[in-house]
Amino acid sequence: MDINNQVGLSHTHNYLLMERLLTRLVKKWAAGQDMEDALIAAKSCNMKGQKAILNYLGEDNTEEERINRATKEYSDLLERLHADQIDGCISVKPSQLGLCISYELCLKNLKAIINRAMKFRVLVWIDMESSKYTDDTLMLYLDLFAHYPEIGVVLQSALRRSASDLLHLMEVGAKVRLVKGAYHENEEIAFVHHEEINANYIKLLEMLFSRNYMNINGVENALKFAVATHDSKLIEYAIKLSKTAKIGIKNFEFEFLKGIRDELKRDLVQERFRVAEYIPYGDEWLPYSVRRLRERKRNLFLLARSLVQS
Repeated sequence: MDINNQVGLSHTHNYLLMERLLTRLVKKWAAGQDMEDALIAAKSCNMKGQKAILNYLGEDNTEEERINRATKEYSDLLERLHADQIDGCISVKPSQLGLCISYELCLKNLKAIINRAMKFRVLVWIDMESSKYTDDTLMLYLDLFAHYPEIGVVLQSALRRSASDLLHLMEVGAKVRLVKGAYHENEEIAFVHHEEINANYIKLLEMLFSRNYMNINGVENALKFAVATHDSKLIEYAIKLSKTAKIGIKNFEFEFLKGIRDELKRDLVQERFRVAEYIPYGDEWLPYSVRRLRERKRNLFLLARSLVQS
């Protein structure tokens, strides 16, 4: 066998090995290709005392067919959550539903999903994407929240503007999921150092726990905000704040990605905290996986550890 054939076989072997490894990783944090896979994962969550947050993967859609498909998928998913009596909700990305084309198109599709959610009384989260969408995402949320309070929005501690945004959202009684952020941003609008992002996360946590706020109708809701992080120090600080805050244990929840920190999820459930698992599914798993790994190197370590334990 000549050297060229040997090199070719070596590359093929390495590619297949990498593909198998990546597939195993993806199966840890994505439920599978279709809705049935996601529903099975959601039922497994419920059996562990955790809520499920289902996300149909996809973003930056500009083709009408893909936008319509995503809108229908979420509408069908809401019906299945209700029919299967799953304790869960959905989380959608505006750029998946037409925001790349126009605000009006995205608002129309979100309204269709929200109307479906109202029928089944299911919470809908609006994910926060890169900073170019932040203003429109918050506008979409406030437009929809005025008509349907069972809707939440995500804020990223990496963005410098988030404290100001949070103040406004708290004034109207919004539901907020606090994350660090998984997008590369310009230093002028975002913190780029890990210590700064964590410090801002702590600041935003303190704001959330310091206010016992009502929704726009003056009726106190169970879930007001979500602490979405895998960082043990931030989780421990949130638990500390919860012991002295006016907000009760049912007014917030810890949220994790599927396949990460499973032992901690179990421990928090045993301590009677609310816990939810973010379960993505669909064929758009590659960009999602790359962003998750890029978000924080420790995610790779946490995934590898969970693979060994399983």
